[in-house]
Amino acid sequence: MILPIIVRRCLLGAGAERPFALTGAGNGVDSAKRAGVIDLHCHILPGLDDGSRDLEDSVAMARQAAADGITKVCATPHIRHDHDVRIEEVADRVEAVNARLREEGIAVEILGGGEVAETAVEPLSEEELARVALGGGGWILLEPAPGPLSDTLIRRVGHLANHGHRALIAHPERHLSADMFERMAALVAEGALIQATADFFLREEMEAGMLTMAEAGLVHVLSSDAHSSRGGRPLRLTPAFERLGAAETLAPRIEWMAETAPAAIIAGAPLELPFQPSL
Repeated sequence: MILPIIVRRCLLGAGAERPFALTGAGNGVDSAKRAGVIDLHCHILPGLDDGSRDLEDSVAMARQAAADGITKVCATPHIRHDHDVRIEEVADRVEAVNARLREEGIAVEILGGGEVAETAVEPLSEEELARVALGGGGWILLEPAPGPLSDTLIRRVGHLANHGHRALIAHPERHLSADMFERMAALVAEGALIQATADFFLREEMEAGMLTMAEAGLVHVLSSDAHSSRGGRPLRLTPAFERLGAAETLAPRIEWMAETAPAAIIAGAPLELPFQPSL
């Protein structure tokens, strides 16, 4: 399948903030916002990888989240060979940010996690996998290797399953190929879910391809993948859910994507897919 251009450049600046407006019955976005949504992919821990520069930056990111109705954010520092992230230190770093947010009266909770490169996942011990699971719920945010999605990624999904974990595939829209949709569907068939970057639905050069991917049943959750309050993608989800909810075929899925699936992922609760890939 030759798909529309999805990503021309991944690290563009943040778009203009748009007000939350959808209120139509059945689209699920307004109820999810009231309940508070969860961002499963965010580089909010300060001075650790290529994310937040310092604690003040982390606080500013949390303010962005609170303004968008996000109540929980999974801290997902890069677990890969080009970043010196010590898994055993992540929990203390998460608590340090939470302590500051409590002092500031910001009603956002940071949860543990990690963005685990597929090339780094197999050597991790059982204890390390548990430490980087999203919110402690057993799901691993798995980052594909550079280039098109490959058979090795499916093998790593199987490796995690053999160790009692399910995989959430991070931003596969960055890994373009003619058979990308088919490869994503194969990952879903192996028990993985797909995380797409929220801000890409709002960019003119990416919107059509991202919507095509979602309409094919290949998007299960949205995340910010924010790295800083000072540039790049903002820590917000609502405008992207608003855009998805405006599509008649996608509106019935929004509540599950925005609230049900993320809540089940961080809780390690059973999660059944309400829709399947349709290529």
